[in-house]
Amino acid sequence: MDKNNKCNLSSPRLGTVGGQAVLEGVMMKSKDKVALSVRDLNGNIQTEVTDFTSKKEKNKLFGLPLIRGVVNFVEMMILSFHTLTRSADMLGIEEEESKFEKWLTKKFGKSLTAVASVVGSVLGIGLSILLFLYLPSLISDLTIGKTADIKILKSLVEGVTKMAIFIAYVGLVGLIPDMKRTFQYHGAEHKSIFCHESEVELTPKNVKKFSRFHPRCGTSFLVVMMVIGILVSVFYINFPRPLRVATKLITLPLIVALGYEFIRYAGKHNNLLVRILSAPGLWVQRLTTKEPDEKQIEVAIRSLKAALPDIYPEIIEELQKNDNNELTDTTSEGQ
Repeated sequence: MDKNNKCNLSSPRLGTVGGQAVLEGVMMKSKDKVALSVRDLNGNIQTEVTDFTSKKEKNKLFGLPLIRGVVNFVEMMILSFHTLTRSADMLGIEEEESKFEKWLTKKFGKSLTAVASVVGSVLGIGLSILLFLYLPSLISDLTIGKTADIKILKSLVEGVTKMAIFIAYVGLVGLIPDMKRTFQYHGAEHKSIFCHESEVELTPKNVKKFSRFHPRCGTSFLVVMMVIGILVSVFYINFPRPLRVATKLITLPLIVALGYEFIRYAGKHNNLLVRILSAPGLWVQRLTTKEPDEKQIEVAIRSLKAALPDIYPEIIEELQKNDNNELTDTTSEGQ
């Protein structure tokens, strides 16, 4: 295997930064900073850096094994939602109400529009539960039946069905042009992190040589959770279907915690067991990442450096220079 397809497990930079692809940009998070870089509609890279302190750092209890996984999951969900919203603002997209939304506002006021938004969110959650929890249970019951003697096989069918639905969903989403570009930024994120962890100079040319498949990716985390879910569900696989779905939701924090510990371990080890268990997640990354171009890599590099100013002090001057230029441009336009 090419050395650029592996993590440098001896590097002190290992695990110092993680990231997320957003619309036309990349978010990078270090221990105490979150940097978001987006290439706006004018072709300029906009970067925003904010301080971040995890609850795990403030409370020792939240940093304990298993507990830290759940805490991290909640924090990343909140951060992800905020980042996606902020990236759209930085991109310069002005959201316009559809004719239907304008009609609702005119006839019933803003309050009903807000209620409709909440209802839409609830329906989205309901659809997720139907597709990823209820439907796999239904298929396993129909194909295997309710015989207690074949719990493992039944759990396996349910887990494989869930994974197949997930892969089909990701594959279809990847056909959308905007999502395909986001997947390219996802690849740029992984490549730049690999380059950073290998202590190679962060240039587009160097970054491009590295793999777009990373063992600590969120995609791998989701796949690992599904695999762990197969094992855990053996204990309740013969519950009545509604109770089984409820049990899945109740045991979700445990699965999240175990998945986090594995991804954390996998990021620092490269033994046979890790390679076998990490393989499905890396395969799925062939769908959730695409090869980026140099401009996309430039955005990822900017974000990574901004999240680690102690390692890349040159980024401070670069960001200040850009801020001054933006201020000058704004002043000129206002005159």
